[in-house]
Parts: sequence; C-alpha cells; structure tokens
Amino acid sequence: MNESNGYAVFFFPQALEALGDAIRPYLQEGAAGAHVLCNEIDTGGALVEMTLQGRDSENREVALELMVPTSMVRMIVSTRSDESFGFGPQVAARPEPVVANAGAAAAPAAAGAEGKPEAGASAPTVAPEPVTEESGKS
Repeated sequence: MNESNGYAVFFFPQALEALGDAIRPYLQEGAAGAHVLCNEIDTGGALVEMTLQGRDSENREVALELMVPTSMVRMIVSTRSDESFGFGPQVAARPEPVVANAGAAAAPAAAGAEGKPEAGASAPTVAPEPVTEESGKS
C-alpha cells in the first residue's frame, strides 16, 4: 500500500465475483489480497460509500464515489502513516519512588516560611504498625 492516509477496503470472494468487471478498475493487488484504496469512507447506512481520487479521460483530477452493499465488505483497514495512531508500543512514564516514612516527608510542607508550623496546620501522622499474631500476644 502507499503512504497516503486513507482506507483499504477488502471484499469477500463472492462479492468480487458478483461485482465482476465493474469493480476491477478500482482494485489493487497487494500481499493481503485485492482491495480498494480510498480517501474517505462512510459506513453509516446500507451501503459502504468510498471516495476515491482519480483522473478522467482528459487527465483532470476527479473524486469518485463507489458504493457497495455493506454485506460485501470483509474488512476495512486504516492506511495511516502517523506513528502516534494505533496500538504500537508506547513509552510508559517511570513511577515515582515510594517514600518509606511519609510522615517525615510531609513535615516541611506544613511548615511556614520560618520553618515553624503554621497556625491550624496539623502535625503529620504516622500509620500504626500492622498487628500480627505475635504482637497481639502479651
């Protein structure tokens, strides 16, 4: 397929046979099989409407609309060349390291400009030790 953004529309073998010579000028052969390359597509009705760019007998650019019943379409594949589109590998952000003593890290945030706790600021709390069977016995 070429580098243009658009769609490759693949048909069922029975559909290609039924459409016959009418579809042949629009088909392109590729490693995945015969398909129609189009710039735009509308699948919102009983017909799949494909917009193709072509040239007339006088070599002028024209936009063609090719419509086939949706039951004839096997698969539609996006031919975008944008690397940020799709399900390719993504670089994940590294997680921040976990602070072992959250109480010590929170103390400077509660302090004012002079290092003294501000009025109304609560002292940092420390989570209690987990209770185990050994620590519960006296």
